[in-house]
Amino acid sequence: MPSSPPLPRRPRGRPARNGIGFADTRTLLIRRAIEMLTERGVSATALDDILKSAQVPKGSFYHYFASKDEFVAAALDAYADYFADKLDRHFLDVTRSPLARLAAFVDDACHGVARHDFCRGCLVGNLGQEVSTLDDKLRRRLEAIFNDWEQRLGTCLSAAVDAGELAAGSDCPALAHAFWVGWEGAILRARLLRSTAPMQAFFKLFQAALPRP
Repeated sequence: MPSSPPLPRRPRGRPARNGIGFADTRTLLIRRAIEMLTERGVSATALDDILKSAQVPKGSFYHYFASKDEFVAAALDAYADYFADKLDRHFLDVTRSPLARLAAFVDDACHGVARHDFCRGCLVGNLGQEVSTLDDKLRRRLEAIFNDWEQRLGTCLSAAVDAGELAAGSDCPALAHAFWVGWEGAILRARLLRSTAPMQAFFKLFQAALPRP
């Protein structure tokens, strides 16, 4: 997980007495939040559990974040940065053909959910399922992240058109949108079944629907 840059100290609350500096403690809190939110979601995640796992006293929380909403937003931004880097590693990998890059991403994702024993999902997808409990600012941020993922995949699919893997004139933005809509549902079903079969089944159907030259 990429580290957040050091931020000015907040006037509220006391620093944690864990021997770790402000920026490192803040980053640790964000990392613990991502781990728990990807497993439980916002509604089922108690702030006390996150603080306990990071060994940060409850009275110190406001030294790092003004509110729980700001805390969740910081975790979401950190996750979005991490995931964007992962997408770039796959979708911009010039050692593979464009469609092979997408297949490699899917394979990596399947291994990832299995490695975490199907407990962790996608933080963006998890928060999206709780949209009725989120403030409007966070809802807009979630939509912006999905749009960013669609743009990155759309660029990869456009490269597939240029490489002759997809038909000329393919609507790459629409294909990218359809992928992410279905992919988030496939991850949810995979966690329910504790199997990557739904993810693999979705990708097989997506591949079959691609307009070939």
